[in-house]
Amino acid sequence: MYEIIATPEEYQIDHLINGTGNANIEISKEERDNWAGEIINFSEKLTEFAKKSKRLGNLLSSNESISAAPASLKTFKIQLFMINDSLTKAIEIADKLESDIIKK
Repeated sequence: MYEIIATPEEYQIDHLINGTGNANIEISKEERDNWAGEIINFSEKLTEFAKKSKRLGNLLSSNESISAAPASLKTFKIQLFMINDSLTKAIEIADKLESDIIKK
């Protein structure tokens, strides 16, 4: 048996959880299946992102000539930084969630 011990305060979302109670409940098979489907959906999105990233990396490392206006290049760099920051945060959250599911 496992228990999810994710506390809202540790995720800075406690104001969204107020009034939901603290008593443990067993998660139904239907709800577990729904969440499993969502997580598989996340995985599929990450797989697609990995494919796009690989194609972009291959293009940038190729011998193809590439030009850009300075504003376009700056925008490109900012978007890549935003993606990197989002992925870093997502990995941190996933690590935390993973550690919040404990075997009892």
